[in-house]
Amino acid sequence: MTRSARVRALFALALLAVSLYIAVTVPVRLGLDLRGGTQIVLETRSTPAAEAGREATDRTLEVLRGRIDALGIAEPTLVRSGENRIIAELPGVQDPREAAEVLGRTAQLTFHPVSAAGDRTVRTLPDESGALLRLGPAALTGEHVGEAAARFDDRGGAGWHVTVGFEGAGRDRWAGLTGEAACRPAGDPGRRIAIVLDDKIVSSPQVDPSVACGSGIRDGATQITGSFSPAEARELSLLINGGALPVPVETVEQRTVGPTLGAQAITASAWAAAIGTALTALYVIVVYRLMGLLAVLALACYGLVSYAALAALGAALTLPGLAGFVLAIGMAVDANVLVFERAREEYTARRRPSARSALAAGFRNAFSAIADSNITTLIAAGLLFFLASGPVRGFGVTLGIGVLASMFSALVITRVLAEFAASRPRVRRSPGLTGIATTGAVRERLTRRDPQLLRRPRRWLAVGAAVLVLAGAGTVVRGVGLGVEFTGGRLVEYATSSPVDPDRVRTALDDAGFPRAVVQSSDGTGLTVRTEPLTDAQAAEVTSAVRELAGGAEKVRDELVGPSLGEELRRNALVALAVALGAQLLYLAARFRWVFGTAAVAALAHDVVILVGVFAWLGKPLDGVFLAALLTVVGYSVNDSVILFDRVRELTGRHPEKPWPDLVNPAVLQTLPRTVNTGMGAALVLTTLAVLGGSSLTDFALALLIGIAVGTYSSVFTAAPLAILLGPRRPRSGGAVAGTRKG
Repeated sequence: MTRSARVRALFALALLAVSLYIAVTVPVRLGLDLRGGTQIVLETRSTPAAEAGREATDRTLEVLRGRIDALGIAEPTLVRSGENRIIAELPGVQDPREAAEVLGRTAQLTFHPVSAAGDRTVRTLPDESGALLRLGPAALTGEHVGEAAARFDDRGGAGWHVTVGFEGAGRDRWAGLTGEAACRPAGDPGRRIAIVLDDKIVSSPQVDPSVACGSGIRDGATQITGSFSPAEARELSLLINGGALPVPVETVEQRTVGPTLGAQAITASAWAAAIGTALTALYVIVVYRLMGLLAVLALACYGLVSYAALAALGAALTLPGLAGFVLAIGMAVDANVLVFERAREEYTARRRPSARSALAAGFRNAFSAIADSNITTLIAAGLLFFLASGPVRGFGVTLGIGVLASMFSALVITRVLAEFAASRPRVRRSPGLTGIATTGAVRERLTRRDPQLLRRPRRWLAVGAAVLVLAGAGTVVRGVGLGVEFTGGRLVEYATSSPVDPDRVRTALDDAGFPRAVVQSSDGTGLTVRTEPLTDAQAAEVTSAVRELAGGAEKVRDELVGPSLGEELRRNALVALAVALGAQLLYLAARFRWVFGTAAVAALAHDVVILVGVFAWLGKPLDGVFLAALLTVVGYSVNDSVILFDRVRELTGRHPEKPWPDLVNPAVLQTLPRTVNTGMGAALVLTTLAVLGGSSLTDFALALLIGIAVGTYSSVFTAAPLAILLGPRRPRSGGAVAGTRKG
């Protein structure tokens, strides 16, 4: 074993050991769409007295953190997003109304004396029972509160009560307020203290008879007793302890996912991953024999490294992220296929071939194509991370981790295993075991027939243009159905015990005052209702109307997106797509030449239009998950074009005297075996995901299947013909083109 091989082996063992330790000791955090719960996105608003900037939003964040902690929610997450948004994730909360009400309260917390007849009155508000109380000027504010807590007294008979502690000047003010109230006779309204938040009396306790007139409660602590339930006591302490928000907040997005839906998604994705990986592994072993088996072992190591990286970064595994993890399994096969196909070429071309030397040449010659194709996918993943948000951003993280792990798997682990196996005496004596001593069925047939696929490039471009127009017509004829993320509105998904006619539900909602509701059925016993933005009370009316027709309808998902946020997400989606195409063009132009970059980006635009058009014809919504699939197609389908143009560049360096069209066709034929085998690996995983992944993942897998099929076609019959027409018709004088690499 050479020194470089030993270094690679030690590096691989060290990384696998670290990954195994992280995987065993650090659990991966599941997103709310997998474990169930509520996500609320709040946006701070400026007032004449305060500007909703970064500082005000940070102060608001701290107040909200105290309120959420007091709610008793396990493992809540509260982070600032941008200058004036706060994202609150509340696992296990299925009814977000209480949480949203508590989080959104913004007025100053104040403590008022209750006025008797003849006293000065500031305002009149109803108490907890609805009786009107006349309130005097505020004596204290929330700033004077040190701590409030809900407690249970099982000895003194007070039951659940709230203790309130004051600090600083609040101690003297509380003593004065309670001392004045204690001078009133029993039963007099003036003996009560009103605690007001957001123009609402949250509590109006009466001063205990044991408190002396004029003296009041001097120790800065008091108890609010009454017939409190545990939940009422905790909520009152939360409201008192939380104080006021520096600036008002508005709920711009709200998502609730039931735990059953998340559990079903995890189970379905796990089955899809297991079966899809098994089918892909079987296919690779059949095609590449011993090298295929080693690639499968490297694929298992890839899964370990990816999982450990996700856990180490603390990234939440969301539903699109889980799908991205499954998709990356198919992508991880690509680099191995590239190496093995190049090794087959080297083995066939040499006079005295050996499996070890052919593999070494295969890794060396495939490196530039592997690097370029994976970098283009990383560009798409990076754009998802920086330009998207929520689950789509999580998908970008997962996809990026998967790409990096797949490169490590193919270029380090597979190489270590392959070089070790190829040096064994039995393998040297029986090179057929390796799977690279044969050209393969696809390459053998292409070599025998030598088809001139690109003899008429304009004809292929005409066919592509016709398909483009046909698919694009769907956006005009059927229209583009944007999801709630991009339009704003409310989407509620129900699981029903038996099939329900969507037309009947649509009629019932029309009668209930929701004429613009869009009702769709899914999976036979699933029902989705999409409307304009609704309040929680209006959403409850929709649920009531659905349950009258569907009987035991269970709400499994509830999403609310404000119109301003929807417009922003729609704009960001278009920006992400434009930036992705521009980034692809710049990278390819820098790595190759402008002809290749232009042809590849034109093929990508072709793929995007067709994918959007097909979804328009099918009547499927273009939502955040579709955006993740679309940008993945942008990064993934360009791989074929990159590998094709990498081979054209190589052939140009070897044969600078040949005309340009005579080089593109051989490049297509030489890379086609890799295209077929890689496409089969990805198709097996995605087909399994589409069939077994459930309703949540079906559209995602369908979009990727369409995108990969169209991308494979366009790289050969759109990008290559366009490169022929745009490229030089005659060979350059003076030899090879710039940027050519030998090998």
